[in-house]
Amino acid sequence: MAVRAKLLPSHLVPLILVLAVLGPGAVVVCSEQPLVDHADLSPPAPPAEPAPSLKPPLDPAGSSAAAAAPVAPARRLFFWGDRPASPVATPEDTVDLQARLRRFPDYPVVENDRVHYFLDRFTGDQRRVIGRWLGRSGRYREMVRRTFRDRGLPEDLAFTAMIESGFDPGAVSRVGAKGLWQFMARTARLYGLRVDRWVDERLDPEKSTVAAAAYLADLYKQFGSWFLAQAAYNAGEVKVWRAIRLSRTTDFWELAQGRHLRNETKDFVPSIQAITLIARAPDRYGFEVSTDALPQFETVQAPPATDLRRLARAAGLTPSALRTLNPELWRGVTPPGAFYTLRVPPAAKDPVVLAILASPERMVHVVRQDETLSQIAKKYDVSVTDIARWNKLGSLDRIQPGDRIRVASAPLPARAEVDQRSFR
Repeated sequence: MAVRAKLLPSHLVPLILVLAVLGPGAVVVCSEQPLVDHADLSPPAPPAEPAPSLKPPLDPAGSSAAAAAPVAPARRLFFWGDRPASPVATPEDTVDLQARLRRFPDYPVVENDRVHYFLDRFTGDQRRVIGRWLGRSGRYREMVRRTFRDRGLPEDLAFTAMIESGFDPGAVSRVGAKGLWQFMARTARLYGLRVDRWVDERLDPEKSTVAAAAYLADLYKQFGSWFLAQAAYNAGEVKVWRAIRLSRTTDFWELAQGRHLRNETKDFVPSIQAITLIARAPDRYGFEVSTDALPQFETVQAPPATDLRRLARAAGLTPSALRTLNPELWRGVTPPGAFYTLRVPPAAKDPVVLAILASPERMVHVVRQDETLSQIAKKYDVSVTDIARWNKLGSLDRIQPGDRIRVASAPLPARAEVDQRSFR
């Protein structure tokens, strides 16, 4: 049993010896705190430079020493926080440093029994499906990788979308998840995607990829593991935290052996691992992957409630040309109430603009019998106040059948402007 002795403390013995050596008059400070807090000290002043000589020193050959060899710069002592990060720091260095600082760890790939099980399936009875997925991925893979790379995320996370949707931007699950990254509506809105009765940006490959990158980054910050982050992407954070608490482990492969995660989630991560192995070296597994760039486009401002099929026909395009470039407009109509930035084929920009200018009636509404402002506002998804402001209607003004009232927030294009006297 250890007993605390009440004799001379052991740490005082060296002190007594020091005093004996130094002799009388020596002062020794006994404290656990440092004698000087260096954080409070300012850097020492550089040593005074010697007075300059009027004549440069001569080397043995008689020439000026200054001309013969450069004078070594005086050494400077740097205190903590005083040394510059780079002797020639540039804005590009700062950007690169920020990118390195925010970079996440690489995505690890393991080869265990469960991963090999899916590897055998993907190269066996599901080869045709996987080949179709890989072929479709060629259109989006570079965009996804670039988006992840720009945010410091591992590029191999792109293959999460392979298992989520088979790289199909129009995929819809049985529970309502949509798009390349299979977002549920609530999560999509949390990460900045517009989801309403007119626009569903989950179906936009580029915008949904930006949201997916932000979501995966947040999940990694929560769990500190890409495997757990992907499990939470599939099952939700709460279910993964519950499994961790009940299983008392943060190792995904141990969690997958237990009963606290659904089979779908247990299979989700190893299937991503298997498809990552294939996608890294498709030739090794007998697959061919073509690289198709995303379709090029330009943008135009389309009036509210523009029907894409009608606009395409008026511009001499196929009925699906505009729908393909604007998949988020799931009803095939631009939202009411304001102009919408519409993607169009580069070669068709001028015909589309001319078609828009030729149909200004899309911006106005002709009042019908017994129709009220509130009914019109509801139809175009705007407020009564907005309609009154756009048409300069006072509280005592009344609309009559046949009146033409503006239902958009932007003015009409100059070439398509209708007679303003038709508005009340």
